Amino acid sequence: MTEKRGRRWPRIIMWTAAVFAILAGAGFGYETVARGGDADRHPPRGRLIDVGGHRLHLYCTGTGGPTVILEAGLGESSASWADVQSRIAARTRVCSYDRAGYAWSEEGPGPRTADREARELHTLLDAAGEAGPYVLVGHSYGGAVVRVFAHHWSDQTAGLVLVDSMDESGVGELRVARPLVAAQFTAYELAGRFGLLRLLGGSAAAPPDAPEIAVRDAAVVYGPASMAAARAEGWSTVDSAAQVAATVRAGAWRDLPVVVIVAKGQPEEVVAHHRGLAAMSARGRLVVAGTAEHYVQYAQPDLVVDAVSEVAGSADRG
Repeated sequence: MTEKRGRRWPRIIMWTAAVFAILAGAGFGYETVARGGDADRHPPRGRLIDVGGHRLHLYCTGTGGPTVILEAGLGESSASWADVQSRIAARTRVCSYDRAGYAWSEEGPGPRTADREARELHTLLDAAGEAGPYVLVGHSYGGAVVRVFAHHWSDQTAGLVLVDSMDESGVGELRVARPLVAAQFTAYELAGRFGLLRLLGGSAAAPPDAPEIAVRDAAVVYGPASMAAARAEGWSTVDSAAQVAATVRAGAWRDLPVVVIVAKGQPEEVVAHHRGLAAMSARGRLVVAGTAEHYVQYAQPDLVVDAVSEVAGSADRG
């Protein structure tokens, strides 16, 4: 009896592998066919602008100045700002965009560091005819991109709002986390390529309280290309952190209006880091959010909108 059971296991393994292969192939085929219709089902809201070999998706609304630029976090795109953007647009001009590879933007060259992406953002705004100076708003990793932008083009920076932004001082932690982050986004990418994202629906991919458009267009917003772009950025975070750290010095932001928002409940060293960022400007201030959620713009959109309005109003008054 034991010998018969022993001979049965290879057959079970073989049939299990065959079923898995069939399901994977069906999922891959389903995703490939479905993706061909994404342009009609999930069209971009904005324009595709050439930035030198690839195009980035830019979505601008509202009128007036200064123009507000919204920079999303790792794994996120312009869709993450939809609710905040609609509120800001009632007061001034505001633009969100997708970094290379994300959502409706085309893949760009590597490495995908904060410095490269800040330069691409500058090219994008210039090519689109969106004049500065700009109020730069960055969430999480997006904070690294706008800080590098402000360093390179201080004359085109009217103010900063940093929303629970990346801490560039934790290089050791970033180096340890890098392979885990890469594995995570690789898993997400594979899930997308084999159709699981479409089958499960957008709510399975989007963070809690994400804007409706992020859920509705999840097949594009959190699709395989977006997850591959997130993996590339995640792998470059150590270099990005070094690039941001090189811009840090006392008084670096002079008297620019700056609001630094940090989620509540953070360790004192994290709060101290953000307090130090605010102190880089004579007009900088730290705000501790009333939520522990990293996506402060989801949990407390009014807090973020008010901070942007404060900075834009101060910048407009000079």
